[in-house]
Amino acid sequence: MRFSNIFFDLDDTLYPSTNGLWNSIRQRMNEYMLERLDIPPEQVAIIRRQYFETYGTTLRGLQLHYQVDADEFLAYVHDLPIETVISPDPELRALLQSLSQPKWIFTNADANHAGRVLSALGVRDCFNGIIDIRAMDFICKPDPQAYQIALNKIGESIPENCVYLDDAARNLAPAFEMGFFTILVSSNGNDPVAKHTINRPHDLPRVLPELWD
Repeated sequence: MRFSNIFFDLDDTLYPSTNGLWNSIRQRMNEYMLERLDIPPEQVAIIRRQYFETYGTTLRGLQLHYQVDADEFLAYVHDLPIETVISPDPELRALLQSLSQPKWIFTNADANHAGRVLSALGVRDCFNGIIDIRAMDFICKPDPQAYQIALNKIGESIPENCVYLDDAARNLAPAFEMGFFTILVSSNGNDPVAKHTINRPHDLPRVLPELWD
C-alpha cells in the first residue's frame, strides 16, 4: 500500500486533549457570545453546542445567525497563552521528520492559531502547509465539501492515497466514506469510521508501518 499524502487535524490531535487548551478556547467562545453578542448567559453554552453540532463550528453558526466578523471572532477566541500549556515535543518532531510523504494540517481553526500551536510544539517546519477554515471558505469539517477542497488544495485526486488523523470520529466519517485511510487519535475506544485507533500520533508506526516502506 502506497500513500502520497498525510493529513493531520490540529487541536487535541497533535497534542493531548488533557492540557486544557481546547477548554480555554471554548470558554473564550462563551465570553465572546456573552459580551459581544449579548446572548443570555443561560443560552450561551446551549447555542454554542447547537451551532457546533449543526454547522461543524460555532463560528459558522454565528456567521449565519449573528453575522459576526470571522477575523474578530477568531482573534478573540484564540487570544490565549498557548506556550504555557504546549511545549516542544521532540518525539513528535522526529516522527514527522521520518515520514517522506507531504504532511498537511487540516483544521477548522485558522492558520494563525495553527501556526502558534505548531511553533509551540516545535514542528512548524515539518508540514508542507495548513488547510484552515479560510482556505475552505468557511466550509468546515465534517461537511464533505471540506475534504474535497483539501484534496484540491494539494493537487490530489484519489482519496485512497491519503491518510487522515483526527481526534473526532464525526470528522473522520466523511473521509472514511470518500476512501481516506482514517486513523482516530483517542483514548476512548475504537469507532467504525476509523481503520485504526491510536492514543497519540506518536503511535503511528505501530499501526501503519508501511508509511516507512
